[in-house]
Amino acid sequence: MQQLKTGIIGLGEVAQIIHLPILESLNDQFEIAALCDVSPGLLNWAGEKYRVQNLYSNANELVQQEDLDAVFVLNSSEFHAQCALAAIEQGKHVLIEKPMVLTMADAEALIAARNKTKVQVMVGYMRRFAPAFSQAKEALETLGAIQYVKIRDIIGPNHFFINQTHHVQRFDDVPKSARQERNALLQSMTHEELGDVPQTIKNVYNMLCGLGCHDLSAMRELIGMPRQIASAVQWNDGRFLVVVFEYDGFYATFEMGADAQGRFDAHIEVLGKTRQLKVQYNTPYIRHLPTTLTIGETHQDIFQETSIRPSFKDPYTVELEYFYGLVTKGGIPKTSPEDYQDDLKLFQMIIEALVL
Repeated sequence: MQQLKTGIIGLGEVAQIIHLPILESLNDQFEIAALCDVSPGLLNWAGEKYRVQNLYSNANELVQQEDLDAVFVLNSSEFHAQCALAAIEQGKHVLIEKPMVLTMADAEALIAARNKTKVQVMVGYMRRFAPAFSQAKEALETLGAIQYVKIRDIIGPNHFFINQTHHVQRFDDVPKSARQERNALLQSMTHEELGDVPQTIKNVYNMLCGLGCHDLSAMRELIGMPRQIASAVQWNDGRFLVVVFEYDGFYATFEMGADAQGRFDAHIEVLGKTRQLKVQYNTPYIRHLPTTLTIGETHQDIFQETSIRPSFKDPYTVELEYFYGLVTKGGIPKTSPEDYQDDLKLFQMIIEALVL
């Protein structure tokens, strides 16, 4: 089996809890061959833990390492575009954690670069790779006419789950200039995409990019793009949002919010006339908590619910195996840059509905 030499850009929580351990477990498919982070302490710690000698503080240097087959872009989203573009231009296959980029212009630039170099570029939407989600998509074919859809993502602080289950390495040595560059990029990109809007609307956009994109991406795969937005409202300085999407023959509500509760409630529920499907997710920071599919159906006088746990294999592992198959066998990723552009279009529709 071909082993892909892989470089990792960004060694924060998601890399430490998810990607690095999974890559190490899939060592017949991947070799962690290079690491990059702006924190010297974190970079040295990860290099020692994963026995990696090629360590970089600059992503542009990592992508020039000639023997790398693939690059994982896992750093802060403000830097995704420049890091992914640099990797693509060096002929590396790229997996980018969501959100892929923050602006449509950057999405178009990545697509143009990919088309030129013919590499694989895939967005890390792990919820769409959960076995329960895939099974729900199959079950949807026999659901009949959709009556209503509910998409919900109300979560508490990530540290509630992380601090109880992991020891994440953090070092207070990130250069001040890097923090300043990140803030400047966020302001510049948000203004480029939204124009002159209130800070509350910018907060909504940042929430959509950080949390809501998971749900809207999964919603699109199951039921497609909506015709239009019937209504949208935000409150709590953009930390809560409810949108009603209009489809042909039905409506879908999308609830998104973040509070201080120690729980994670993310699900998609599709109601037919006599049958309904519900995909329930749990926090991704505890990898092997199962995603479940509940099917409810009515036969004559009987209402029956069946709860299905297809697998304990976590969605991230399925996602990375899928990426490996793309690189080694070819194909078009379902979470492609073009697919992500539809999320940006949905974000714009929501923002426009909020500012009217």
